[in-house]
Amino acid sequence: MRRSYAIVALLMLVYFVLSFLTNILGPIIPDIITSFHVSLTAAAILPFAFFIAYGVMSIPGGFLVERFSEKPVMVASFFAATIGALVFAVHPSYLVAIVSLFVMGGGMAVLQVALNPLLRVAGGEENFAFNSALAQLVFGLASFLSPLVFSYLVENLPKLSGHNWFVHLLAAVTPAQWPWLSMYWIFAASTALMVILLLVVRFPAVQRTSDEAAGSREMYSALMKRPMVWLYFGCIFAYVGCEQGVAVWMSKFLEQYHGFDPHTTGASAVSWFWGLMTAGCLLGLVLLKLFDSRRVLLAFSFGAVGCLTVALFGPAKAALYAFPAIGLFASIMWPTLMSLALNSVSEHHGSFAGILCTGIMGGAVVPLIIGRLGDMFGLRYGMMVLYLTFGCVLSVGLWAKPIISNATFSSNPGTPLPDAK
Repeated sequence: MRRSYAIVALLMLVYFVLSFLTNILGPIIPDIITSFHVSLTAAAILPFAFFIAYGVMSIPGGFLVERFSEKPVMVASFFAATIGALVFAVHPSYLVAIVSLFVMGGGMAVLQVALNPLLRVAGGEENFAFNSALAQLVFGLASFLSPLVFSYLVENLPKLSGHNWFVHLLAAVTPAQWPWLSMYWIFAASTALMVILLLVVRFPAVQRTSDEAAGSREMYSALMKRPMVWLYFGCIFAYVGCEQGVAVWMSKFLEQYHGFDPHTTGASAVSWFWGLMTAGCLLGLVLLKLFDSRRVLLAFSFGAVGCLTVALFGPAKAALYAFPAIGLFASIMWPTLMSLALNSVSEHHGSFAGILCTGIMGGAVVPLIIGRLGDMFGLRYGMMVLYLTFGCVLSVGLWAKPIISNATFSSNPGTPLPDAK
């Protein structure tokens, strides 16, 4: 099949928009608490609504893609996100926010299911690894930029400074007392543009390999009877809980315990968390060519726990740097966990990947637990839950027994590990 760089570029734009929407909740949480006068627990319901949609929609999304193909599913996903963002922008309330975020999260979950097979076909199987890594960098770049855009808007909307027509337009449709709500107008506009763009672009036909197929109910049932599958599911659940637990509550913690402005310093800290996570991906690519992935996972897990300790119990200046640094150490956890998991089974990789992606709902549950404990005992003690979730990730480096090892410069690709069964 003829490769299409235009389609690859379009898919990179899809990854950018997806990430831009997904990782903005952390900077917004302090404003939601203030604007709607809600508790930490109630505020945590919002990321819960978004990420629980991944748990609900990841596996059904695979069946939808197989039934209707990628293009209609991607258009429907962005359309759902547009409706979700637009409804909340027009009728801002706490209950509407919950429904809106669930709809947006469901759209993003199904969208992710459609992306990988399409990227493989459009960019070529031989370039899939490179394009996947590039997509991760684009994803990280959007996560880095979205808090900065948020900070710019909340600082400039009330002032209407300069002659920026875009800022003036947003100010006209955004309540003056809630400048943070302007982000949802941007979400609605960007997803609506993606709907239009996807409708006019001709997509290549995707022939799925057996590993990319969603699988039958029997395959899922067989996999779910294996304890190893549940162990990896639990660790993916824990990892996403770590990632979102830090990202969602970091700004609020810095405001509550150290008095930092969530619109500027707090948003910047969240931005650098995602920025360092992106930079860490590049470092991880090198380290995974030098060392066994389990050893790298162990080292980075200890690093993350050390930074978490400094962030929670250190002075203000140290916390301001330690929170973003957690992103650097968390950067290799997702790809390493996924590769160890998929390299631990010899078949049904598509179905197994669907089960693992369902574990993304850890990003819903862990921030909610932190918020509830924060209301009861204080946010510092609530965030100590992250010791448990990072501990789960760390444990994989001790018990994982993949069938195939990661290829390093000192080994042959695909060398079976000595302890593999």
